[in-house]
Amino acid sequence: MSDIDGDALLARMGTGVDQLRGRLRTNQPLSDYTWFRVGGPAELYFVPADVADLQVFLKLLPEDVPVHVMGLASNSLIRDGGLKGALVRLTSRPFNDGKVQLDMPRIRAGTGMADRKLAAIARDAGLGGFHFYHGIPGSLGGALRMNAGANGVETTDRLVSVDAVNRQGELVTLDHEAMGFTYRHSAAPEDLVFVSALFEGVPAPREEIEAAMDTVQTHREENQPIKERTSGSTFKNPSGGSAWKCIDAAGLRGFQVGGAQMSPMHCNFMINMGDATAYDLESLGETVRKRVYEHSGTLLQWEGKRMGLFTNGKVVETFRP
Repeated sequence: MSDIDGDALLARMGTGVDQLRGRLRTNQPLSDYTWFRVGGPAELYFVPADVADLQVFLKLLPEDVPVHVMGLASNSLIRDGGLKGALVRLTSRPFNDGKVQLDMPRIRAGTGMADRKLAAIARDAGLGGFHFYHGIPGSLGGALRMNAGANGVETTDRLVSVDAVNRQGELVTLDHEAMGFTYRHSAAPEDLVFVSALFEGVPAPREEIEAAMDTVQTHREENQPIKERTSGSTFKNPSGGSAWKCIDAAGLRGFQVGGAQMSPMHCNFMINMGDATAYDLESLGETVRKRVYEHSGTLLQWEGKRMGLFTNGKVVETFRP
């Protein structure tokens, strides 16, 4: 018997679900939505119509039910057994809107917006400092949760505040300090669903911004497997070093487990060669962590988010020295 039973969970929410205006489904397969193209079903799958719809949903959802948030799923590995609880996917238009505010140089954007779109909005408005988002293939919600960065700039450098909905369905605002940013991490409570954010840039000539964005794009095309099924950098850079150098030195460039491989082009990128399962991918990552530690004593930490249940007795043990 499957551990995923969306119909039973939906019944627990009661007749209030009739108020919801977004898309609500049970036992929804997720592999088509992730960059890796793997992953089992979500017990409940909800695409809210807007922030108010999300608030109603979270009020109806029993407090013991876990909530997962998905944007573009470019930095997520969903296990083959699927997700218990509710998956909220912020892809409707209100979560993808963005506009420059009258109090320039600020931009307010929905957290379902692609990072690249924010970079384009800033360029068109003559606001510098957002070029790094042009090279990050995710959405702003994920960028806020992990303090995404590239080319020497991080989300923390641009953020003013974040609006979020808590598990009680209340709208709250977190200032920059409350986000608790560190390298590839935010200390904001995990149960908050980020819905919009206020950013601040620096006025700059359009041609200067475009040149910076072109540099970012050229670097990606020349150094990263952007046409493969991947999720970007697999591991965080260790203090004072580079994850890819540790992997390369351990002889793991191009290393495979099942249908998963550490990219020969950039060996900190894990790719689905076509028929990989989530089990293959996670097994590859943990094997790399073990072998790198045995080679250099460096313990790599996952950058991407791994979620969900293992299946068919295939459990990947986390490597611990």
